[in-house]
Parts: sequence; structure tokens; C-alpha cells
Amino acid sequence: MAIFSAQKRLLHALCSSPSPSPVTSLIGATFHLRQFSSGNVARANSATIDKEPWWKESMEKIRNIGISAHIDSGKTTLTERILFYTGRIHQVHEVRGKDGIGAVMDSMLPEKERGITIKSAATYCNWKDHKINIIDTPGHVDFTIEVERALHVLDGAILVFCSVGGVQSQSITVDRQMRRYEVPRIAFINKLDRMGADPWKVINQARSKLKHHTAAVQVPIGLENDFKGVVDLVKLKAYCFNGKDGENVVVEDVPSDMKALVDEKRRELIETVSDVDDILAEAFLSDDENISEADLEGAIRRATIAREFIPVFMGSAFKNKGVQPLLDGVVSYLPCPTEVSNHALDQSKNEEKVELTGSPDGPLIALAFKLEEGDYSQLTYLRIYEGVISKGDLIINVRTGKKIKIPKLAQMHSNEMHEIQEAHAGQIVAVTGVDCASGDTFTDGSVKYTMTSMNIPEPVMSLAVKPVSKDSGGKFSKALNRFQREDPTFRVGLDPESGETIISGMGELHLEIYVERIKNEYKVETSVGKPRVNFRETVTQRASFDYLHKKQSGGQGQYGRVIGYIEPLPAGSETKFEFENMLVGQAIPSNFIPAIEKGFKEAANSGALIGHPVENIRVVLTDGAAHAVDSSELAFKVASIYAFRECYAASRPVILEPVMLVELKVPIEFQGAVAGDLNKRKGVIVGNDQDGDDSVITAQVPLNNLFGYSTALRSMTQGKGEFTMEYKEHSPVSHDVQTQLINTYKGNKAAE
Repeated sequence: MAIFSAQKRLLHALCSSPSPSPVTSLIGATFHLRQFSSGNVARANSATIDKEPWWKESMEKIRNIGISAHIDSGKTTLTERILFYTGRIHQVHEVRGKDGIGAVMDSMLPEKERGITIKSAATYCNWKDHKINIIDTPGHVDFTIEVERALHVLDGAILVFCSVGGVQSQSITVDRQMRRYEVPRIAFINKLDRMGADPWKVINQARSKLKHHTAAVQVPIGLENDFKGVVDLVKLKAYCFNGKDGENVVVEDVPSDMKALVDEKRRELIETVSDVDDILAEAFLSDDENISEADLEGAIRRATIAREFIPVFMGSAFKNKGVQPLLDGVVSYLPCPTEVSNHALDQSKNEEKVELTGSPDGPLIALAFKLEEGDYSQLTYLRIYEGVISKGDLIINVRTGKKIKIPKLAQMHSNEMHEIQEAHAGQIVAVTGVDCASGDTFTDGSVKYTMTSMNIPEPVMSLAVKPVSKDSGGKFSKALNRFQREDPTFRVGLDPESGETIISGMGELHLEIYVERIKNEYKVETSVGKPRVNFRETVTQRASFDYLHKKQSGGQGQYGRVIGYIEPLPAGSETKFEFENMLVGQAIPSNFIPAIEKGFKEAANSGALIGHPVENIRVVLTDGAAHAVDSSELAFKVASIYAFRECYAASRPVILEPVMLVELKVPIEFQGAVAGDLNKRKGVIVGNDQDGDDSVITAQVPLNNLFGYSTALRSMTQGKGEFTMEYKEHSPVSHDVQTQLINTYKGNKAAE
């Protein structure tokens, strides 16, 4: 904070000085204190404050964006081209390139080997006097937490679509996440050079499937092998991309043979934006033939930031076409940090909602949204929402109350650290040596704010793992502890029956990657058990309990009686367990109530049917009894555990299994065989569309019936079929499956 404080002192001195002097900011290359004229000094001396804060111009030139899409839509390739054209890197490498180097943003070994993004990676670049902070996110559903974390802290996003695949399952998931975090976005239809490219089909899908209010701001010049460039519908100029890597942008007039199409699509754009922008609508109604470039650009920006409109750009990142105009779109249409509304919760005022200004003038408020284990210490990614942070500052973790000194402050370029001395509101930085958890909020101590938490999905699959060599136990534990800290969806526990270590995650690939990382990064060979599904149990009707725990064995005894009922929570409840105290009077002293709640929670961790956690349940305590001498927290906790077990059978419990939303794309001739196989797997087909010569099938299938499905699909379709899946919900299993699971569970217990 020293530099920032010095700037303010210098500013004060200038304002009170008789002669003006230019001042250059010390906060990196982006901040510049304005030169003070005699008029400025006169206004300052007359106690009139300058209308615009000193940081406003700099903040307006920052963009924090994420790039998200369905797997294999070209997100990482697009990021690679953005870094190349902005001068951040000087050579282009492909995701699955023959040079064996791989894309800059895919720095992990499994990412390079598989050609997919596993961890979100941060970088930064400059484009036309604007600083752009970028987070490249995974497209695979197993790593959806990386997308959640990125969107939670970003101000805008690029939603990438494949021009052939269109709106796919993970496109829908990512769009839902963007809506959840209220992120303004622009769309980019990629791969226009591919056979079957159809951008207009993709736009119609975005309108119908995603309910986007959207229109193209560009028209492609040719498609597939003839794709040469784009026409900008706002500026009415054609852009072609020459040079070895498309670095030379040639701006020309609109080709004469495209004028009719361009006029039609420009009018469609103006009409679509006019629906949500009153200023443009007024101009359109008064003179629809003469909408200026500035009027249209301003309207698109206003509507995009208000999340009322999504402009659509086009190109082919792999073929080096359309990326530079997309960067212009990021600068022109996506918001700067001060144009986005962010809220914090004031812990000193019972979590009262507080709107943040987003300015460097305010108190420091920063969110730790991602953790990584560095070479020597933990690397913590921070989004600064307000204030300034400097190397050597003392900051406070609001959750723990601990004061922490910042030993190193850096900006990240993939896995490279570029040290800086200071950072301000609107920036994304990394700090080392700060012990914290993902989601912690840091302040300078003047306020006690926390940022709202992100949505963390529950794991759906588990594996039993153990090190092959007993000597590797220490490294094995260290690896698991690290991965848990980095990834909130990766859980580690012990099987209560076998004592095996169980790792849980979002799918087969998710867990497979972590097993690989244990081997590659810690040199520990592991043996892995069969995948197992994370079943749950729940109750379907109300059941009453009245249990007395009474034990006398010389000296002080144990006495506790609990009366009440358990019942299912309403559908769609945010919590999975609720405890309600409806006691009237002092039948049970209030200091024993937390022990009763703890007992019921502990009992719900293991249901009586198959020993899995019980969810969507409310426990209501209505009455009870206590003894003046023999009652204790332990007595009431034990009474609660036995009360739950006693009434559980009467609540007609059922087993829940994870159901996946599966999207398949197969040649039409294999549609019948694939649909029949889905029925055998107890799947329910909920959609069937045709896309050229392919059939696109959407189905809901129990995860337990999907193990090895990729191999089965390849054999059914001669290797031509592909599928993606994502978690949908936990649903009750059929009666025969429930009986089979219960019998298996009982058999395993009897064999012990």
C-alpha cells in the first residue's frame, strides 16, 4: 500500500502546489495520474473535487474474460491465437501439434498427452491500449468446477461454439453457469473452415436451445474450404487475414456480391438490438436507413453489458481467421470492472448485502478463488474487487481472522510467474506462501466482508486406491491432501467396512487424471479398485420418533429423551439436511440442542439400507426429557442416533442413484442399435434430432449402467459414434435394483 499512499500524498501536494506538474503512476503500466493544469489547481484550491476519479480512465481499459465452451470447440486454440496476435507469445503451437510442444495454456503433462484442458489457466495480454486478463477453462464436464471458479470472478466471457456441432450439451451447462454468475458474454462461432460449417444454424440453435437474444455482428466470406474472412456489420468493412499465421489484417470494402446479404443481416442486427435498447429503437423508428456505426456500437455495448443481448462473432482460430476482430469485440462490447455489479456480505452486520464500488480507492477486498501447489509453497489466485494490494502488505483472512504478510505477488502466464510489486481493483493476481482455503476473502482489516460462495457440485463416482509400496504411504497422503485443497469436487475418505482409501469425483476421467498425477508428480504407483457409484438414501414419508437413552453403571449415568419426527424436504430445497427445534419450554435445556442436532447429522451419514448418506431430510424436535444429574451432551447425542435408526424404516426409505444427461451423435444407420442399447441400460430418451447425416440423441441414463460405455458405443457404430455426459440429478432406483443393492450390502456385511 506504500506506493498507493505515496501517490495520494503526491496528488494532495500537487493540488495544493501553486504550479502544475505531470505525475506518472507507479502501479504498473496501466495507471497514469493526469497532468494537472492551472485550472485543475484552481478547482482543487477552491475545494471543488474533480468529477472523474484519477483511476477511472485506467479501469475502463481493463477486461477480465473467460473462454468457455463444449469440449473440442477450440477454446485453447483460440486463446493461443489471442496470445500470439497480442504479442504475448511469438510462436504458435497447436493443442495436438506435431512439434510435441503443445499449447502454452496446457502446461500439465496429462493435458499435453490427451490434448484437452484439465485445469483453468490464467494469462494476460494487451490489445489496443487495453489490458485483457484471460482464463482458459476446460470443456469436459468432469472438470466443471474449473469453469465455476473462473466465471465466479470474471466480468465477461467468450462462449465458443463449433460451427458444425453447434449448441452441444456442455454449451448448455456453461451457458447456465454464466447465467448463474450474471456474466455478460459474446459468442464466437469457430471452425468455419470445416466441412458442414453452418453459422446460421448455430445462431438459431442458440436462440431455441439457450433462449439467447442474439444476432450476428459479422457475416463470413465463404465457408468450409472457401472461408476467407468476415464482413463487419457495424463498420461495414471486410476483413481478410494474410501472412503465415494470419497476422496481416487487410481491411477492404464489402464485396459487391455480398451487399444484399450484408444489408439483410445488418438490418436483422439493428432490429434485434432495438428490441432491448430504447435509444437505438428511437433512432431506428425515426430513420431506419441511417443508423451510424457509433450508434449501433454503443447500443450493442449497452445491451451486452445489461445481459440483454449476445453479439455473435465468426472465424476459424486454427486457420488464423477472425481472431483480431473478436479481440476488438472484447474491448468494444464487454464490460470493464467498474461496469459490473459485485456484492459482498458484511459479517459484522449479520451478512447484510453490500454493493462494491470496484474502485482502487476503497478498502482491500480480494477473493481466493483457486489454489495450486507451487514448487515451494501454495499458489493462491486472487481476484481483487476493491482497493490495492502490495508485496509485503499485511492482509486479513476474514474466515480465520489471521493476519498474513504477502511475500510475493505475481501475474500468471499459464504456469509462469511474472513478479509485480502492486495490483489494484479489477486485476487477477497470484500470491505465494498464503495459507488459506478456496473461497476465502481477504481484506485490509477496515471491513469484515466476505464474497458470496460458488456452486460446488457433489461427486458422483468413487474409486478405492492404495499405494503399491507401503513405503510410499507418506507421499500418497501428501498428494491426496494437496489435490483436495486444490479441487473442491475431489474428496477423500475411508470405507467404514474395509478401511480402504476412497477417492470421489465428477467422473471416470476426473479420477483417472488424479491417479495419473499421483504417479507422475509423486512417483507413487497405485492399485485402483473398480469404479463405484455414489448412491444416496432418502425418506419418502413422515415418521415419528420417541427414544429414551438411559444408562446407569455406578456414578453419573446417562439420560436423554428425544421426541419428534423426520420427513422429506420439499423438492428443490437448497439444503440436504435440516434440523428444526420446535420445543416449547425447557423440557430439554438449550445447551443440549446442538448435541442433538449433531447426533442426527451423524446418523444421517450412514443410512440403514446400504450404508450411504441420507439426503433431503428434515428432523423436527418437538419434545423430550432431561435429568438434572445424568443428562449430558453425550447422552442426548446417543439418544438422537438411536432415535433416527429406530424411525428410519417407518419413513419408507429409498435408494437414490446419480442419473446422467447423455448426448450422443451417431450416423443415422446406427440410431436403432444405439437407442435399443440405451433402453437396456434403463435410459430414458428425451430428445432425438437430425443433424445432416447424423442423429443426435439425448437421454437420461443411470451412471451405474454407463461404465465402459465408450467402448460399447464404438463397437456399435464402427467407431463413428461419440457421446458426452453430465450429472443431472439423483433419482430413486427401481424396486428390483433397490432389492439387489440391499442384498449385496447385507451379504458383504455378513462376510466380514
